[in-house]
Amino acid sequence: SFYPLMEEEDIEQQEEETKNNSITENPGILDKYKSAAKIADFVLEKVTALCVDGADVYEICQAGDKMIDEECLKVYTSKKQKSLKRGIAFPTCVSVGPIAGHFSPLKEESIKLKKGDVAKIDLGVHIDGYISQAAHTIVVGASAENKVKGREAELIVCTKKCLDAACRSLFKGKKNNEVTKVIEKIAGTYKMTPVEGIASYKLKKHIIDSNDLILNKDSVEHKVPEYEFTQDDIFAVDIIISTGEGKTKESQYRTTVFKKSFENPYNLKLKHSRSFFSVVGQKYPSLCFSIAGFEDLTAAKVGVKECVNHDLLNQYQVTTEKPGEIIAEFKTTVAILPTGPTILNVSPFKEELYEAETKIEDKEILDVLAVSLDKKDKKKAKKEKKKDEEKEEKKEESKKEEEKQIIKLFLFVSLMFSTYLMEKKK
Repeated sequence: SFYPLMEEEDIEQQEEETKNNSITENPGILDKYKSAAKIADFVLEKVTALCVDGADVYEICQAGDKMIDEECLKVYTSKKQKSLKRGIAFPTCVSVGPIAGHFSPLKEESIKLKKGDVAKIDLGVHIDGYISQAAHTIVVGASAENKVKGREAELIVCTKKCLDAACRSLFKGKKNNEVTKVIEKIAGTYKMTPVEGIASYKLKKHIIDSNDLILNKDSVEHKVPEYEFTQDDIFAVDIIISTGEGKTKESQYRTTVFKKSFENPYNLKLKHSRSFFSVVGQKYPSLCFSIAGFEDLTAAKVGVKECVNHDLLNQYQVTTEKPGEIIAEFKTTVAILPTGPTILNVSPFKEELYEAETKIEDKEILDVLAVSLDKKDKKKAKKEKKKDEEKEEKKEESKKEEEKQIIKLFLFVSLMFSTYLMEKKK
């Protein structure tokens, strides 16, 4: 997402709210992240299936948000757990072509998808404030019989490779700027550009955009402090790549996605604004929402304006690249565990639908992409390593035994030769 850095007092409040949230010390917290990820995956797959020729984006987004709410009610259902807050952490957005993100339109301002559109689907789920975010890019109408070629294929494969490499770089002790370099290097290989102003955030309870982040692209305008990854970190790794210059500007589309700011002492003057902000406080006290789903849309439109003017809401603007360019996005949630980075989401990406001609040849990048994040693969690799070590030990023992036999044979021959010489002298 496009990152607004937090004020110092907000950071202090954030740190206070997230004390004792170690996923190692509290395995139940990781379970909540995993539950949120499972729901995000389910909804993302269903929403992806809705993205067909002629589909209305407003209807798709509303269907996605409804599914998130419904699926969240199916988990943590015991008497003690029913009171847990759960639901939308980031509203379903479907952004097409050069639009970078955050497109969750009002009904009267919606658009329809067309065959060949490059559509980015983005959403987030939380259980008890523990967040999972996921995003996926498709080409509308793509299939095994109608594969994607050309720059669309190059762009989408490039973006997915960047995500895979970034996730495999999140080891304890590594630094955020190292990951940014990996993203830029892969994008350069495909002659694509990471979009500026995009960041992957460290997630905390009820906090979707902390000040610990990984830049999508380093630039003079966008600089962040160096951060070293530690065990128990959870990151929403968000990769957004463009066929153009990677610079976006505000589009003509209305901003509909917002997040409540940390407490600001301001009394709203308008009745509609107070009514709207009351709903926000009850349903979305800390995470993101879209006004497109509000029942009282008039109050929402009026309320948003006054709330934004007085810094009660952060807005997620709909930004766009130059006309004719295309943007792709992939996002997943990664936990840094004692065994290394673990991806919590399962991507619906189907690589066989894309025929990209560019091949990565850089050994450093290939080594990163070759890192296995699968627990079964890790166990298998460990067993194979042990077998290899045992084989080497046996080889070494066999070699030593051969050497012993050669020495014995040499001594025997020497003894026989000495005996022969002595007998000859006689």
